[in-house]
Amino acid sequence: MYKDRFINFLKFEKRYSSHTITAYSLELDNLLQFIEKDGIPFEEVDYKFLRYYFSTMREQGKEASSVNRAISSIKSYYKFLVREELLSKNPSSLLKALKTPKKLPVVVEQEKMLKLLEQMDAEAEDFEDRRDFIVLELLFGTGIRLAELLKIKENDIDFYNKKILILGKRSKERFVPIHMTLLEELKKYLQEKKATSFQNNSAELIVTKEGKPAYPKLIYSIVKKYLSRITSQQKRSPHVLRHSFATTLLDNGADLNAIKELLGHAGLSATQVYTHNSAERLKSIYKQAHPKA
Repeated sequence: MYKDRFINFLKFEKRYSSHTITAYSLELDNLLQFIEKDGIPFEEVDYKFLRYYFSTMREQGKEASSVNRAISSIKSYYKFLVREELLSKNPSSLLKALKTPKKLPVVVEQEKMLKLLEQMDAEAEDFEDRRDFIVLELLFGTGIRLAELLKIKENDIDFYNKKILILGKRSKERFVPIHMTLLEELKKYLQEKKATSFQNNSAELIVTKEGKPAYPKLIYSIVKKYLSRITSQQKRSPHVLRHSFATTLLDNGADLNAIKELLGHAGLSATQVYTHNSAERLKSIYKQAHPKA
């Protein structure tokens, strides 16, 4: 029911990422299918029915966090319908998010990451090795998101001022500084990229072995491959390196507001989770090291 209009609203007015739009679309499809299966007219869906729908998701074993994502999507959908006068009442207005246990960000220890990067640099023999090294260096050295990494073009790197132009969520731009070591490694990588005979030359910084723009699954594969060398933890994703970047900065005395700007967070609340992470790590170190702990 007016799904296409809602998706266009998310795409062109809210300027959400393709990943977010896909998630919203899936949640909306699930609800509309549930309504159709139940055999009631869309206009008759009320608060009680929506509560029944989300309770069914819990009964099917969905995590509270997953249900909350669905609630958020459906609330946005109904809010849009009312705003556009396509519906007179909003049956989702009283819906509340489920309580979820606070989960600390999963990180990789600074010392392990530095050692891994040293090994990768020393072992790099061809273009793919050098590219993989740059992928991990950028993710851990700048804290950028996977989607942001894939959007970086060669001319986004300002070698003179030692920074990279990052296109973040909702097309917001920000500059992220890069350290001297990474700067020199980027120069080597670009020289090797230029010297490699690709069938398809791309302006994107990170490319496949054929020279085409890299894609999310490739980056996940690269990160998982190398993090498996230094950690047995279940989560070994690009976002783990973003968490590791932020936690490392905080542990070394960086200002929380500065970390917020580097990560491209809209508000400070999203960044504050790393203060809890650092506190828990300090407790763990204390328990291991202090004789009376």
